[in-house]
Amino acid sequence: MSSSSTGLGLRAAGILDSNTPNYGPAFLGFHFLFAYGVLSSRTLKQWYGIDHNESPREDLVKYGEDAVRTGKITRRQLDMLKRNEAAHANSVENFTLLVASVLFASHAGVPAHTINAACLSYTVARMIYGTVYILIDHPTWSQVRGITWWWGNLSCLFLLWKAGKRLA
Repeated sequence: MSSSSTGLGLRAAGILDSNTPNYGPAFLGFHFLFAYGVLSSRTLKQWYGIDHNESPREDLVKYGEDAVRTGKITRRQLDMLKRNEAAHANSVENFTLLVASVLFASHAGVPAHTINAACLSYTVARMIYGTVYILIDHPTWSQVRGITWWWGNLSCLFLLWKAGKRLA
């Protein structure tokens, strides 16, 4: 019986097992879809009827104030749409840090359980980040956004640090 098995032959879920698969690529795929798809502002703009495919990046600038003025949407909805665009842009920008950290950690031979844990941490942080950014407009509660931004980035920086230690 291995040291990680119980008397019943059960094992911990491979947390420290060298055969643990590296789920980094799966996390990268998820975050690509999350950043470019789930957080895309197009969905909410389509919902509110102010999406214009010929120039979607200018929708809120060109049509936002008019939509509020004519009663199509409220000021609060327009502000939420603006925060959605910012959350989307930040997630797209931040995706490169995740890609670099997973690639460097994988190349350096950082254990898969470490990569998986850091990626899961990043995922939780970024999901909270996106939700808070879009839905919370209260100045005090919106500070959670900054905390989760740093939490996600620190997860990536941790992987880069672990990779550096392995390559040193």
